[in-house]
Amino acid sequence: MMGAVSTSAQEHPAGAPLTLYLVKRLELVIRALLDDALRPLGLTTLQYTALTVLEASGALSSAQLARRSFLRPQTMHEMVLTLEKRGLIARTPKAGNKRVLLAGLTDAGRALLAGCAPAVAEVENALLADLSPGQRATFREGLQHGVAALGALSGQRRAQEA
Repeated sequence: MMGAVSTSAQEHPAGAPLTLYLVKRLELVIRALLDDALRPLGLTTLQYTALTVLEASGALSSAQLARRSFLRPQTMHEMVLTLEKRGLIARTPKAGNKRVLLAGLTDAGRALLAGCAPAVAEVENALLADLSPGQRATFREGLQHGVAALGALSGQRRAQEA
């Protein structure tokens, strides 16, 4: 671990914020802008995230949806109930294990996501507006690398705790 601290100190000039701090600030700004953009459509950023996960992955259990949406299972349970009451998702028993309910998008959920696309695109376009196509690709690659690297670290720590 000492090597990581040393490397980190070399990469950050005195007084410059840590990359982790910049990423967190970016997340907070994005979250505020998305909350503002999605509010008129009746969604929170967290609900939007869960719906997009279902759109990309297909039907999932609440536990799977929680992990992929970066939420605690208890929080996701309440969200699933809310989204189900609104008719945006439907839950059906899993084949082979009727005790597990899989949440999937309804037509209304798909339509709402399609309605969200312009507002979300506006935020993403503002983020990337002043970057060249090469810089955009590098930025995305760096973010994907960070997610993978820290995801692996998280998995290692969970395995050690088990």
